[in-house]
Amino acid sequence: MEWIYTVLGLVILLLAGDSLVKGAVNLSLRLGVPALIVSLTIVAFGTSAPELLISVQAILDGVPGLALGNVVGSNTANVLLVLGIPALVATMHTSECDTRVSYLQMMAASVLFIVLCFMGTLNWVSGLILLAALAAMLIHAIVTTRRAAEIEEIEGADPSLGWPKIMLYLVLGLIGLPIGASLLIAGATVIAEGFGLSESVIGLTLVAVGTSLPELATTFMAALRRQADVAIGNVIGSNMFNLLGIIGIAALVGPIPVDSSFLTFDLWVMLGASEILIPFVFLKMNVTRLWGIGLSAAYIAYVVVVLGAVSA
Repeated sequence: MEWIYTVLGLVILLLAGDSLVKGAVNLSLRLGVPALIVSLTIVAFGTSAPELLISVQAILDGVPGLALGNVVGSNTANVLLVLGIPALVATMHTSECDTRVSYLQMMAASVLFIVLCFMGTLNWVSGLILLAALAAMLIHAIVTTRRAAEIEEIEGADPSLGWPKIMLYLVLGLIGLPIGASLLIAGATVIAEGFGLSESVIGLTLVAVGTSLPELATTFMAALRRQADVAIGNVIGSNMFNLLGIIGIAALVGPIPVDSSFLTFDLWVMLGASEILIPFVFLKMNVTRLWGIGLSAAYIAYVVVVLGAVSA
């Protein structure tokens, strides 16, 4: 039953997150909120709602290691899997994107996050620091984007969507997210106990891959259509929000002890995965099939090492 709970919870989370994004985006646009602000805030928060709810629920349920593992594992999976698997299908022309500033911000966020982790426990002070950094980056993004041009398309925007449907999407999203999070946490915790795994390991692997599925599915379909030139930008944005927003909010809910395994291995793998993006960001290289093989293989090797360390 625990596997059913886990899969069912994940499916509900993904559907509810998508529903919340559609409802929030269309409600905001109907209320006259500029499309630029909607794109940089509501869409970013909405698409990360499953990770956020899982992390908060994990802390409330007394398994904070799962919350930390979910974010660190998701960031690693976002680079190695979300870019790697679609590249096996078609070359992604990431060289067409200028993501240098965003990438440097993401690396700064990663370093800040690692420094706070070495304090031993992520508490409310850590949460406020991370959220302040997120606010600063959002303000910078809004200012610089205003100088450029208005965003043309917004995920989830539908001018023909009526008020009843908007409210229905919002209600389904707000109800579904906590239900899905509770089911997934309950199932994952039992699985961890059954296999002798810690909640941190489950968060780093099963939950992390599950919550990265929306990004993976979107990038995969874009690769099939030869339109994956913005994939690297999506990965960078998602990773920044995971570190600053999700852990920032979760740390306000309750303290998150940092296991020694994170300090000696997982955090550095996350940072190393982020550094792999350098050729695509600064050298204008495309993510070819060869890169796809290498990135995917690297993630498989990482999971093997994580599981092997537990069995040892």
